[in-house]
Amino acid sequence: MPKHRLAFSKADTAKFISHLDLMRTFQRAFLRAGIAVKHTEGFNPHAFVSIPLPLSVGFSSACEVLECQVLNVPLEEVPARMNAALPAGITVTRCYEAVRPVKELCYVNYIVTLEYETGAPFGAERDIQALLERDSLVMTKRSKKAKSGFTEVDLIPLIARASVEERRDTIALDLVLKAQNPGLNPELVVAAVREHCPDASPDFVSIHRRAVLDGNFQPWE
Repeated sequence: MPKHRLAFSKADTAKFISHLDLMRTFQRAFLRAGIAVKHTEGFNPHAFVSIPLPLSVGFSSACEVLECQVLNVPLEEVPARMNAALPAGITVTRCYEAVRPVKELCYVNYIVTLEYETGAPFGAERDIQALLERDSLVMTKRSKKAKSGFTEVDLIPLIARASVEERRDTIALDLVLKAQNPGLNPELVVAAVREHCPDASPDFVSIHRRAVLDGNFQPWE
């Protein structure tokens, strides 16, 4: 298990930075900030960093985590140094000793905002809530392991909690989803809304990762 973790947020235009580019961004930021971190061994050593549960492009987040091992700087100095070197939209909030393994990261809380140009359709909140309360909700998704390239998944066992609230021209879904083994991408929930509640199909969608949780629905760090 890595020795240290950086907690950071990702917002605005930074949410369009891909996972691989984000890794490179942090590696360059460590250099600019004068922070030495553990490197891999071999002919082409590079900073040994990783991000559990990579965020999909276009999602914002208040709870991203980067794993590393800081070698030369007190941990309390890391956020300020990194924020001076990182691009706008990425903000390191703290650096701390890693204690809990990634396998204990069980759930993720997302806020999914469905936006409508002419206001939320009548009955949309009720219909979406009923959809998420079904006994079963099978959807087809892409799969690299399946020969056909697709597989079916029942969303309901992967949704720990779900609430739906209409807010003027939008509908907000507050979702707590399985994080891994297997995890559920909230985009598949949006796809289910479009397929099964066509009258509630949104014109625009924004997805924000609000918290990462352990098996007891407490913050994971």
